[in-house]
Amino acid sequence: MTGTSSHPSTLGDLRASGYEVLPVKEEMRRNLIRKLRAKEVLFPGIVGFDETVIPQLVNAVLAKHDVILLGLRGQAKTRIARLLVNLLDEYIPVVRGSEINDNPFAPVSNYASVLIAEHGDATPIDWIHRSTRYGEKLATPDVTVADLIGDIDPIKAANQRLSYSHEGAIHFGIIPRTNRGIFVINELPDLQPRIQVGLFNIMQEKDIQIRGFNVRIPLDLSIVFTANPEDYTNRGSIITPLKDRIDSQILTHYPKSLEDGMEITRQEAWRVRETDSTLIMPEYIEQIVEMVAVQARQSEFVDQQSGVSARMTIATMEALVSNAERRAIINGDDAIVPRIIDLQHALPGITGKVELVFEGEQEGPAKVARVLVNKAVREVFTMYFPNPLERPKQRGGEKGAAPLPDPYAAILKFFGAGNSVTLEDMMSFDDYRNELDKVPGLRDMTIRHLGLSPSNPYELATGMEFVLDGLHQNSKIAKGEVSTKVSYSDMLGSIFTMRGRADDEDEY
Repeated sequence: MTGTSSHPSTLGDLRASGYEVLPVKEEMRRNLIRKLRAKEVLFPGIVGFDETVIPQLVNAVLAKHDVILLGLRGQAKTRIARLLVNLLDEYIPVVRGSEINDNPFAPVSNYASVLIAEHGDATPIDWIHRSTRYGEKLATPDVTVADLIGDIDPIKAANQRLSYSHEGAIHFGIIPRTNRGIFVINELPDLQPRIQVGLFNIMQEKDIQIRGFNVRIPLDLSIVFTANPEDYTNRGSIITPLKDRIDSQILTHYPKSLEDGMEITRQEAWRVRETDSTLIMPEYIEQIVEMVAVQARQSEFVDQQSGVSARMTIATMEALVSNAERRAIINGDDAIVPRIIDLQHALPGITGKVELVFEGEQEGPAKVARVLVNKAVREVFTMYFPNPLERPKQRGGEKGAAPLPDPYAAILKFFGAGNSVTLEDMMSFDDYRNELDKVPGLRDMTIRHLGLSPSNPYELATGMEFVLDGLHQNSKIAKGEVSTKVSYSDMLGSIFTMRGRADDEDEY
């Protein structure tokens, strides 16, 4: 990719312009310093790393270090590596036709050296964009030295009548083709040890050697690796000599707060659809989705060594919105509003994203996913509403005074009288709201504790269902699930009718 016509087009013009070619790490360092002084955002879209990962990465770039980003899956390691390209100059000059981005002032390939010797200051120059100076390879067991570094091409040698020891017979791999740029190897432990050995020269001597031939080509690279911690993977490891050659090891992590996790999901999930309906997303629904990941990262039935990726909450949110969108399309609603009942349709976003330990495998992925959702609802419910399991406090806090009335008394009395509420996932909004409005006191409690306005009917109705499900998760009322239908009823009555908390919702 060439630059604009304002750039010098020959080696002579480049000399006359006074242009200075910098080593790639010095180039990144200077651009980083400029961005720091201008207080620019260094890694846009990276959330929750401002006080942990980013300062360490900045220090590594300032020190001109090669880096390994070490962390569990779904911790933005690859995204961070790709954003490093923004620290490169927008355009740099290369010898036209060079396969390895030769510096016009200091060519390293035979092709560029011969071209400059023949044409001198008339040697043509191209300007390549920084986006082309980034190379990335996912480490897999079948990756070869030829893929990364290169090999002798016998057909090329025969056609050009070259000796195998001649540089012109080399077919370059992805690393030399990224010369004067940033090269990233993802999931380094998956690379076979003998292939990792092939990186020694690049890390230490900054050159490549093809097989046993006397051809050594110096390279100018900034190298970034990503990996899961060695102790957390059975697929492979990083050999010690290579690890010793990596200057900075930076540990990534999952969001440390619910708010950071929600911000990541908002940023990454496809929530606003192309339909005419407007998406209304209650904050407590977002919190429940994020809380599922929090619970999964604490669950004894989930393999914590494998990790719980941020992609789980993204997929769960998208599945949740999709079920609400399907309902809006079928019913002709002008708003897409997720409901608590939609969470059961978001389970596929969870089951495929968590690795279970043996006990969890016995329970089954769907059952574990349901329990994680139930725990998430219960945790978020207590963030807004009085704890149903706490004894009512004394009036005025005085000893011997009458206790304050149970805030859930009216709701529990309704169900205690044998009444029930039945909801279906494809119910029209009017039917959904009318069914919930049967419960005395439910609307007032929802408005009071969620801070909603009666003029916001969609969020209010979902909030009312949230209250019922929160009471169920605290064992105050029963909940029966059959296919796409849920029914809330009296807990005591459900015991005698063999209904209530479904088998697949039992706590572990």
